[in-house]
Amino acid sequence: MSTARILAAACAWLCVAASAPAVQAAQATAPRAEVIHWWTSGGESAAVKQVAQAYRNAGGIWVDTAIAGGDQSRAVTINRIVGGNPPTAAQFNTSKQFLDVIEQDMLNNVDSVARAHNWDQILPAPIVDVIKVGGHYYAVPLNIHMQTWIWYSKAAFQKAGIAKEPASMPEFFAALDKLKAAGIVPLAHGGQSWQETILFSAVLANMGGREMYLKVLRDRDQATLNSPAFRQILQTFKRLKAYVDPNSPGRNWNDATAMVISGKAGFQIMGDWAKGEFTNAQQVAGQHYGCIAGLGAASPYLIQGDVFVFPRTEDPAAVKAQNLLAGVVAQPELQVSFSKLKGSIPVRTDVDVSTLDMCARKGIEIIKDRSRQLGVSEVYLTPDQNGALQDILTAYWNMNIAVEKVQRSIANALKY
Repeated sequence: MSTARILAAACAWLCVAASAPAVQAAQATAPRAEVIHWWTSGGESAAVKQVAQAYRNAGGIWVDTAIAGGDQSRAVTINRIVGGNPPTAAQFNTSKQFLDVIEQDMLNNVDSVARAHNWDQILPAPIVDVIKVGGHYYAVPLNIHMQTWIWYSKAAFQKAGIAKEPASMPEFFAALDKLKAAGIVPLAHGGQSWQETILFSAVLANMGGREMYLKVLRDRDQATLNSPAFRQILQTFKRLKAYVDPNSPGRNWNDATAMVISGKAGFQIMGDWAKGEFTNAQQVAGQHYGCIAGLGAASPYLIQGDVFVFPRTEDPAAVKAQNLLAGVVAQPELQVSFSKLKGSIPVRTDVDVSTLDMCARKGIEIIKDRSRQLGVSEVYLTPDQNGALQDILTAYWNMNIAVEKVQRSIANALKY
């Protein structure tokens, strides 16, 4: 080796050796955030990587703790907070899921981020109503999901001879009948209680409209709950069971989505997180699949979404990591890149939507109409009330129970 090469090699080695302590020192002082979440499906996993990379780009160290299943993930988070070993941040939904944690003074507020990004003015009211408690913001919202989108396979429609999207409940059932006659599973459904609640919410919103939806879930109005109109909604909900295949019980939601992606099934009623699965399968909205936000021009847009909460801590390093992550999540560019993969729309209303797909743009246009913005059941009901409603609905779905008895059970469960 020539002298020049030996000197160059020595210089390179010395430069690396000299920089190593500096790199190690930087890593030692970098904000480190352990984040618990339940984004484990294909589309969800791709989306959360956008958040992790944005946090790294901002100078932080992301420690990923993914736990399959929302209930399990939240339980782990709460147990760790109570046990004195909290994560830096944790995923929850925009609902009353974390209200008890707030009331027990177990979360740090994010008021400084809310002020910096003008949340009082730019966030939809159903989001603000659940993340702002006692005048303080306790969660950073990342996106908006609409819970009751109707997804359909273009190939299945063509095979069944369905010429246009259904725009009413009778047209929807007519399309289901055509799919059944063509030997296609009409409605892809994962037989799990929370998924049955989504089906019920879709029927309630599309048949009852804004007024009945709020009377049932927000006001828990006994006259409405005991009315013939509400009984008809319950009967229509149960009628959907005839269009679901026998292998439905226990099926995961993304496996039901895969049935629509493959053309094995015609429809699925599911939140727009399902769109992440279509995207992950290289399918294009309007070309391979379609999306219906509601059966009618004024159907409610049921808002749900994902947030990060920050367990209370006095550790300066942990607080620094929390503040950095809160600021990253609030960035409009991240919300767009996340939603493109997750299937949602950004929670901010001031973002550039030009790169989002047809379904997302449709949702963003709808949400501009505040009269169509409503929360999901978990926004209006306590976890206990929502759980009771879910239990009644899934029993009704799976067993032969008289609708009158179901109606009385729901009215009693939501009485107080």
